Formats: sequence, structure tokens, C-alpha cells
Amino acid sequence: MLSATEIENIVEKGLGSLDWKMQPEELYEPIEYLISIGGKRLRPRLAVLCCNLFSENIDKSILYPALALEVFHGFTLIHDDIMDGADMRRSQPTVHKKWDNNIAILSGDVMCIKSYQLMTYAPERCLRQVLDIFSDTASKVCEGQQYDMNFEREPYITIDDYMQMIGLKTAVLISCSAKIGAIIGGADSKTADALSEFAYKLGLAFQIKDDLLDSFGETAVFGKNIGGDIMSNKKTWLLAESMKRASGDDKKELESLLKDKNLPREGKVPSMQRLYTRLGVRRDGDKAVEYLHEEAWRCIERAGLNSRQMSQLADFANALLNRER
Repeated sequence: MLSATEIENIVEKGLGSLDWKMQPEELYEPIEYLISIGGKRLRPRLAVLCCNLFSENIDKSILYPALALEVFHGFTLIHDDIMDGADMRRSQPTVHKKWDNNIAILSGDVMCIKSYQLMTYAPERCLRQVLDIFSDTASKVCEGQQYDMNFEREPYITIDDYMQMIGLKTAVLISCSAKIGAIIGGADSKTADALSEFAYKLGLAFQIKDDLLDSFGETAVFGKNIGGDIMSNKKTWLLAESMKRASGDDKKELESLLKDKNLPREGKVPSMQRLYTRLGVRRDGDKAVEYLHEEAWRCIERAGLNSRQMSQLADFANALLNRER
């Protein structure tokens, strides 16, 4: 069974082998740029890992579908950054800032198309199933992004609203990665479904962790300006939970911070950070991550995996959630 480092190297080498040096340059250079500035590569790594749990044969029939997941993820990032007006991605200028919105949109479109081309390398025995899972997931990711944008116009959302949104926007693609990898590796349907549910819970935990890092991380480590979600009034776990908890003076302060469009970053971000801390949502956000981590393990207990397989999954989950970026 491959180590985490070996899987990471396989994925990086695979991404490096993709040829983006085509014409017109303006269309393909942004794609090469986005991939070159790095990332956690958690989706392709998880796909390869879940395949390797059941098969030692790690060739293009799993590598290219795994890369498809990263390329598709890159497409969503380019378009999300345009919608969010984000300036930085992985400590570098976002594609739409380095080029412009029109180029970024088209480059993202090409990445979406390329992801489908790569996914067709899945074995013939499961190709239709893999493409159906991928297509269903792709639609759900778009649904999640639409909910995210809808929430920007809503003065109030519930935690249930938030969890539904991140389930679609973030967790389904991580779940898809595990399921496709397991299917290509030869897992039975019951085991593939259990791994999918395991990864879905991890995906929820991953996004809440991301919310925490966006508000309380360090820019140099996290790779984005801290407080971006705060400045845009983005409906994160922290904000949704604060809306539920705040009362009296805390509620008045929260409403004031959300309504004041002219409040500078140096005023709004630390004020919201203090409010989050005072309401206990910073602390309880960490607890929510840990709870979902435990839920993920309950999903996998019935899969009948051996200790070595479980150890591989544990290492991946721990690295994913105990991170600072």
C-alpha cells in the first residue's frame, strides 16, 4: 500500500504532466498558472488512496480520473474567486486579478471540459457509473455555489441552511473523490458507499475548519487575506451560529457590523473576531470539526476494512483537519 508521501508525489507528477501549452495562450496560461501555485490536492489524493485500499494497480485508469477531480476543483475556484471578488488564492493573485474576468471565465470553462476528458480514462467496466457520479456531483457543486450567493442577500440564515450549502458546495466533491477511487479500485457498492459517507462528513468538517482559518488564521500560512469572509459578510459557520446566539448588546453590535458598508478592514475584522470569541463560536467551531470527524469514523465502521486500510484513512483525515492552511 502506498504511503501518503508516495500518493502526493504521484498526484503532483501527474498534474505536472498535463500539457497546457496550447493556443491561444491567454486561454491556457491561466490554467497552468492556477495548477502551478499549488494546493492541498486533497481530492485527487483521496481518490488514489481509496483506489489503493483495494488495488495495487495505480495507473492512468485511476490517475487521470483523480486529476480530473483537481482540474474540476480548479474550475470552481476560478469562478468562485470572480463571484467573491477575491484578490488572493494560495498567496498569489487570483486568475481574474492577474488577467481579467473574461479570460478567467473562459479558462475555467476549459478546465471543466478537460476534467470530463480525463474522467473518461476510468476502466470500461465502471466508466458509465463513474461519469454518472461525477456529473451528478458537478451539478450539486453548482447548486451549492448558487445557495452561497443567495445567502449573501439574506439577512439571516440558520445552521441547517449553512450545512446544506457546504454539503453541496464542498463536501459532495470530496465524497465523490472517495467513491470514484473505491469503485475504480474494485470495492463493492456497500464499501464504496461507506467511504463516500465518510468523506462527506470529512468534507463538512473541512469547510468549517476553512471558515475558522479564514477568520483566525495567519495570511502567510493560510494563503488568503484573513478576514475576507468577514469583510464580505459571507455566511460562514461562525456567522450563522453567531446570529443564533447573539442577544442584547452583542446582537446590536453584530447587526451594526454587518450593516456598515464603509467600515474599514482594520476596524471590522478585529471587532468581529472579538465578537466570535465572546459568543463562544470560535471555540465551538473547533468542537464541530471534531464532532464531524467522529461522525465520519462511525460511517466507516461498517465497511469491514482491515487495520491497515483504516490507518491509511486515519492519517489522511488527521492531516486534513489538523492544519493551519
